[in-house]
Amino acid sequence: MSEDGITLNLREIRQDAGFSLSKAAEITGVSKAMLGQIERGESSPTIATLWKIAKGFHLPLSALIGEAAQPDLAAGGERVFRSVQFPGSIAVKMVFPFDPALAAETFHVTLHPGQCHLSQPHDSGVTEEVFVLEGAMEVLRGEDWVALETGQGLRFAADQPHGYRCSDSGAAFLNMHHYRRADPAG
Repeated sequence: MSEDGITLNLREIRQDAGFSLSKAAEITGVSKAMLGQIERGESSPTIATLWKIAKGFHLPLSALIGEAAQPDLAAGGERVFRSVQFPGSIAVKMVFPFDPALAAETFHVTLHPGQCHLSQPHDSGVTEEVFVLEGAMEVLRGEDWVALETGQGLRFAADQPHGYRCSDSGAAFLNMHHYRRADPAG
Protein backbone atom coordinates (compact mmCIF):
# COMPACT_ATOMS: atom_id res chain seq x y z
CA MET A 1 0.00 0.00 0.00
CA SER A 2 1.20 3.49 -0.73
CA GLU A 3 0.86 5.73 2.27
CA ASP A 4 0.96 8.83 0.07
CA GLY A 5 -2.83 9.00 -0.23
CA ILE A 6 -3.39 8.61 3.50
CA THR A 7 -0.60 11.09 4.24
CA LEU A 8 -2.02 13.73 1.89
CA ASN A 9 -5.62 13.18 2.92
CA LEU A 10 -4.88 13.41 6.65
CA ARG A 11 -2.80 16.57 6.28
CA GLU A 12 -5.44 18.21 4.06
CA ILE A 13 -8.33 17.17 6.30
CA ARG A 14 -6.56 18.46 9.42
CA GLN A 15 -5.53 21.74 7.77
CA ASP A 16 -9.01 22.28 6.25
CA ALA A 17 -10.47 21.88 9.75
CA GLY A 18 -7.96 24.43 11.04
CA PHE A 19 -6.59 21.97 13.60
CA SER A 20 -3.08 21.72 14.93
CA LEU A 21 -1.61 18.26 15.44
CA SER A 22 -2.36 18.68 19.15
CA LYS A 23 -6.04 19.41 18.50
CA ALA A 24 -6.27 16.51 16.02
CA ALA A 25 -4.75 14.21 18.64
CA GLU A 26 -7.30 15.43 21.18
CA ILE A 27 -10.33 14.75 18.97
CA THR A 28 -9.12 11.42 17.56
CA GLY A 29 -7.41 9.78 20.52
CA VAL A 30 -4.37 9.14 18.31
CA SER A 31 -1.12 10.57 19.65
CA LYS A 32 0.32 13.75 18.17
CA ALA A 33 3.53 11.84 17.42
CA MET A 34 1.65 9.12 15.49
CA LEU A 35 -0.40 11.67 13.54
CA GLY A 36 2.81 13.50 12.60
CA GLN A 37 4.44 10.23 11.51
CA ILE A 38 1.42 9.39 9.33
CA GLU A 39 1.44 12.86 7.78
CA ARG A 40 5.16 12.63 7.00
CA GLY A 41 4.79 9.12 5.56
CA GLU A 42 6.98 7.64 8.30
CA SER A 43 4.32 5.26 9.62
CA SER A 44 1.71 3.03 8.01
CA PRO A 45 -1.46 3.36 10.08
CA THR A 46 -3.49 0.33 11.04
CA ILE A 47 -7.16 0.14 10.12
CA ALA A 48 -7.98 0.72 13.82
CA THR A 49 -5.96 3.95 13.81
CA LEU A 50 -7.65 5.14 10.62
CA TRP A 51 -11.08 4.48 12.14
CA LYS A 52 -10.13 6.58 15.19
CA ILE A 53 -9.08 9.41 12.91
CA ALA A 54 -12.23 9.11 10.77
CA LYS A 55 -14.42 9.05 13.87
CA GLY A 56 -12.65 12.07 15.39
CA PHE A 57 -13.17 14.12 12.24
CA HIS A 58 -16.69 12.67 11.68
CA LEU A 59 -15.72 11.38 8.23
CA PRO A 60 -16.21 8.14 6.31
CA LEU A 61 -13.20 5.83 6.17
CA SER A 62 -12.81 6.33 2.42
CA ALA A 63 -12.10 10.04 3.03
CA LEU A 64 -8.75 8.92 4.45
CA ILE A 65 -7.89 6.02 2.16
CA GLY A 66 -9.46 7.36 -1.03
CA GLU A 67 -6.21 8.38 -2.73
CA ALA A 68 -4.42 5.19 -1.66
CA ALA A 69 -7.20 3.16 -3.22
CA GLN A 70 -7.75 5.21 -6.38
CA PRO A 71 -9.06 3.18 -9.28
CA ASP A 72 -6.88 1.72 -12.00
CA LEU A 73 -8.40 1.83 -15.46
CA ALA A 74 -8.92 -1.75 -16.64
CA ALA A 75 -9.63 -2.94 -20.17
CA GLY A 76 -13.02 -1.78 -21.33
CA GLY A 77 -12.93 1.39 -19.21
CA GLU A 78 -14.12 -0.27 -15.99
CA ARG A 79 -12.98 1.18 -12.68
CA VAL A 80 -11.02 -1.40 -10.71
CA PHE A 81 -9.89 -0.46 -7.21
CA ARG A 82 -6.60 -1.68 -5.81
CA SER A 83 -6.47 -3.47 -2.48
CA VAL A 84 -5.24 -1.65 0.58
CA GLN A 85 -3.41 -3.91 3.05
CA PHE A 86 -3.19 -2.57 6.56
CA PRO A 87 -0.19 -3.70 8.62
CA GLY A 88 -1.03 -6.75 10.73
CA SER A 89 -4.66 -6.43 9.77
CA ILE A 90 -7.37 -7.22 7.28
CA ALA A 91 -7.08 -6.70 3.51
CA VAL A 92 -9.53 -4.07 2.30
CA LYS A 93 -10.50 -3.30 -1.29
CA MET A 94 -12.69 -0.29 -1.93
CA VAL A 95 -15.71 -1.26 -4.01
CA PHE A 96 -17.61 2.04 -3.82
CA PRO A 97 -16.07 5.11 -2.17
CA PHE A 98 -18.26 7.26 0.04
CA ASP A 99 -21.29 8.60 -1.82
CA PRO A 100 -22.78 11.64 -0.05
CA ALA A 101 -26.17 11.14 -1.73
CA LEU A 102 -26.41 7.64 -0.20
CA ALA A 103 -24.31 8.39 2.91
CA ALA A 104 -22.64 5.02 2.31
CA GLU A 105 -19.44 3.29 1.21
CA THR A 106 -18.65 -0.35 0.42
CA PHE A 107 -15.50 -2.43 0.93
CA HIS A 108 -14.45 -5.97 0.02
CA VAL A 109 -12.69 -7.42 3.07
CA THR A 110 -10.56 -10.56 3.24
CA LEU A 111 -9.92 -12.41 6.49
CA HIS A 112 -6.96 -14.76 6.46
CA PRO A 113 -7.44 -18.27 7.92
CA GLY A 114 -7.97 -18.07 11.67
CA GLN A 115 -7.91 -14.26 11.69
CA CYS A 116 -9.89 -12.16 14.16
CA HIS A 117 -10.35 -8.40 13.79
CA LEU A 118 -11.96 -6.37 16.57
CA SER A 119 -13.19 -2.89 15.81
CA GLN A 120 -13.80 0.03 18.11
CA PRO A 121 -17.15 1.84 17.84
CA HIS A 122 -17.53 4.01 14.76
CA ASP A 123 -19.17 7.42 14.78
CA SER A 124 -22.65 7.69 16.27
CA GLY A 125 -25.37 6.33 14.00
CA VAL A 126 -23.10 4.27 11.71
CA THR A 127 -24.67 0.98 10.59
CA GLU A 128 -22.73 -1.84 8.95
CA GLU A 129 -23.90 -4.61 6.66
CA VAL A 130 -21.80 -7.71 6.12
CA PHE A 131 -22.47 -10.10 3.23
CA VAL A 132 -20.29 -13.23 3.04
CA LEU A 133 -18.92 -13.93 -0.45
CA GLU A 134 -16.62 -16.86 0.36
CA GLY A 135 -16.05 -19.09 3.35
CA ALA A 136 -17.68 -18.88 6.75
CA MET A 137 -17.18 -16.30 9.47
CA GLU A 138 -18.61 -14.83 12.62
CA VAL A 139 -19.54 -11.24 13.36
CA LEU A 140 -19.37 -9.85 16.89
CA ARG A 141 -22.58 -7.92 17.44
CA GLY A 142 -23.04 -6.66 20.97
CA GLU A 143 -21.72 -9.46 23.15
CA ASP A 144 -22.59 -12.33 20.78
CA TRP A 145 -20.74 -13.88 17.86
CA VAL A 146 -23.18 -14.51 14.98
CA ALA A 147 -22.20 -17.29 12.53
CA LEU A 148 -22.56 -16.53 8.82
CA GLU A 149 -22.04 -18.81 5.81
CA THR A 150 -21.46 -17.92 2.17
CA GLY A 151 -24.50 -16.04 0.87
CA GLN A 152 -25.65 -14.83 4.30
CA GLY A 153 -25.62 -11.30 5.63
CA LEU A 154 -26.08 -9.31 8.80
CA ARG A 155 -26.89 -5.66 9.57
CA PHE A 156 -25.85 -4.15 12.90
CA ALA A 157 -25.15 -0.90 14.73
CA ALA A 158 -21.43 -0.17 14.30
CA ASP A 159 -21.33 2.61 16.88
CA GLN A 160 -20.52 -0.06 19.45
CA PRO A 161 -17.59 -2.49 19.64
CA HIS A 162 -17.84 -5.19 16.97
CA GLY A 163 -15.60 -7.60 15.10
CA TYR A 164 -15.08 -10.32 12.54
CA ARG A 165 -13.40 -13.72 12.76
CA CYS A 166 -13.13 -16.83 10.64
CA SER A 167 -12.05 -20.42 10.89
CA ASP A 168 -9.06 -22.03 9.26
CA SER A 169 -10.61 -21.61 5.82
CA GLY A 170 -10.55 -17.81 5.66
CA ALA A 171 -13.40 -15.64 4.40
CA ALA A 172 -14.21 -12.75 2.09
CA PHE A 173 -17.13 -10.40 2.58
CA LEU A 174 -18.68 -7.15 1.46
CA ASN A 175 -18.75 -4.57 4.23
CA MET A 176 -21.13 -1.66 3.71
CA HIS A 177 -21.00 1.38 5.98
CA HIS A 178 -24.08 3.59 6.23
CA TYR A 179 -23.59 6.96 7.91
CA ARG A 180 -26.18 9.13 9.57
CA ARG A 181 -27.33 11.73 7.11
CA ALA A 182 -27.09 15.36 8.07
CA ASP A 183 -30.44 16.83 9.05
CA PRO A 184 -31.47 19.04 6.10
CA ALA A 185 -33.53 21.23 8.42
CA GLY A 186 -30.78 21.90 10.78
